Amino acid sequence: MIGHHNETSGAHFAFTDRWGGVSAAPYDQLNLGGAVGDDPAAVRANRARAAGALGLDAGRVVWMRQVHGRDVAVVRGPWGEGEIPEVDAVVTVQRGLPLAVLTADCTPVLLADPIAGVAGAAHAGRPGLVAGVVPATVEAMVGLGAEPARMVVRTGPAVCGHCYEVPEEMRAAVAAVVPEAWATTSWGTPAVDVARGVRAQLAGLGVNVTTSFVGSDVCTLESADHFSYRRERSTGRLASYVWLPGAYDEGGEAAR
Repeated sequence: MIGHHNETSGAHFAFTDRWGGVSAAPYDQLNLGGAVGDDPAAVRANRARAAGALGLDAGRVVWMRQVHGRDVAVVRGPWGEGEIPEVDAVVTVQRGLPLAVLTADCTPVLLADPIAGVAGAAHAGRPGLVAGVVPATVEAMVGLGAEPARMVVRTGPAVCGHCYEVPEEMRAAVAAVVPEAWATTSWGTPAVDVARGVRAQLAGLGVNVTTSFVGSDVCTLESADHFSYRRERSTGRLASYVWLPGAYDEGGEAAR
């Protein structure tokens, strides 16, 4: 149901697949997205199951209303009712506060500087890649004391460059901003490799992508175990989580 990586680096990363939840088709089973048409009670139950499997409090997970932009929110605790903003990245200095990204083909990007105690999570689809959501996230983390050279980064299941077919004009437009995202499908048509573009952006920002970056080898379009919007249109959403170990203190300061 959930792949959880308790990193020796001092950060936690976790990625869900589509199994082990309560949602009915076409959202079967572990849909964690609240804006895709699924029964809200089922989504709440699924979010509780996923959090419980990770030893997290479901009420503390920080979600976003993702809009394919580059805005970043600095968070110090979970949102109140009705407060979730339209952003595509969140960053925090709070230990024990899980940040979450929802995807069904886009690239979820999880970042941490365990030494500085800063974590970040970004939603990088093709529009977000071009808009610069990943550089904006790194910039926000640096503003909180992080250093790119110390950052550990993971990207989760996403549509791969061999499957993400786009019109030639779109490929050219993306490659004009991020040349490394230029790709060709396995059947020879224009494509975009968002994950490779993200990796290139991170390298340009000073992240050591040779030793501190791990990308998922799962292509959501090819994997029946994962939700894919391009494959199914009406479908659920996967979640990717990042948090730093340590107790979360309601008073606003991390308990060390």
